[in-house]
Amino acid sequence: MPGLSGGEGASAPAWVVAGPPGSGKSTVARLLLAVLDPVPALLDKDTMYGPFVAATLAASGRDPGEREGRWYDEHIKTHEYAGMAATAREIRAYGCPVLLSGPFTQQIHDAGRWWSWAAALGGGTVRLVWVRSDAATLRQRLTSRGSGRDTAKLADFGAFTARMRLDDRPAVPHAMIDNRLTATRSLEDQVTLVAGRGGHPVP
Repeated sequence: MPGLSGGEGASAPAWVVAGPPGSGKSTVARLLLAVLDPVPALLDKDTMYGPFVAATLAASGRDPGEREGRWYDEHIKTHEYAGMAATAREIRAYGCPVLLSGPFTQQIHDAGRWWSWAAALGGGTVRLVWVRSDAATLRQRLTSRGSGRDTAKLADFGAFTARMRLDDRPAVPHAMIDNRLTATRSLEDQVTLVAGRGGHPVP
């Protein structure tokens, strides 16, 4: 996968694990961290900003399950992603690789936005791993995990899945991990192959 140039001297790679909520990003990230050497620093969006987002929604009088939509994108998500990028850039500047985990839907489906954001991560080598899912898989997993973050998604599930663009592959070079219920290859085998190929697409 081609890297990026023009960053602030990033010498360590960045891995980006992207996919819709409920697709299994955290599991894929955990499996990647177990096989990558050196082990990247994990930057998980929910771990970094979960409590802050909940407090911001409460202070703004918004529904606690509102994690998508125009208001959320303008007032919360833009700051989450900017903070993740700044943190990744700083860590990489000291030679430590990073692995970011989050939906990143707009970034991966718009090539111009992706390259701008990847440059904000510090440039250099940025590897995208897309976790593929479908509506049936997401509904089952979101229902099973019973998180308050998912109430709005399940309440208007059709609109949620449309925003996630489940049938559209990313607009930039990527490796795909198929985590649908109908996947024919185990998650562990897929992740091992992707790590072994340095993030390049797996045939």
